[in-house]
Amino acid sequence: MKRALMPGSFDPITNGHIDIIQRASQLFDEVLVGVAENTGKNGLFTLEERKEMATSALVELTNVQVVTISGLTAAFAKEHAIDVLVRGLRNTQDFTYEQPIAVMNNHLTDVETMFLLARPENAMISSSLLKEVVRAKGDISAFVPEIVNQRLKNKFEV
Repeated sequence: MKRALMPGSFDPITNGHIDIIQRASQLFDEVLVGVAENTGKNGLFTLEERKEMATSALVELTNVQVVTISGLTAAFAKEHAIDVLVRGLRNTQDFTYEQPIAVMNNHLTDVETMFLLARPENAMISSSLLKEVVRAKGDISAFVPEIVNQRLKNKFEV
């Protein structure tokens, strides 16, 4: 059985994330979506809120399970017998950021990283951008699941 892990902060999960996860679920027997603590980011949602939104958004994918990750992704992957890490790439900046992480994860545990390219309609979506649009009272409903849209509106009192 081939197991994949798609780690990320998912603050919040977007339709771009969901598309990559759906595509990965067709390539692997099981996909874990690892909602991670990211000490380098100042998150809007708690770890549990992010896990809850991701679980709700992915409920129809029967071979996908949402889990939380703390510590090194490579250590989690080794502990859970993960064969491949899956990461989505929107542009060359994403590749520049992700490539050294993939090399380090491989060095630490021999886990491989597979990059899936974002579909053109998702290439401009980022959680950060969407939070800014909502903060300015813009409509992001086309880019996120309804649960995320409502939670963002509640956070920014829109």
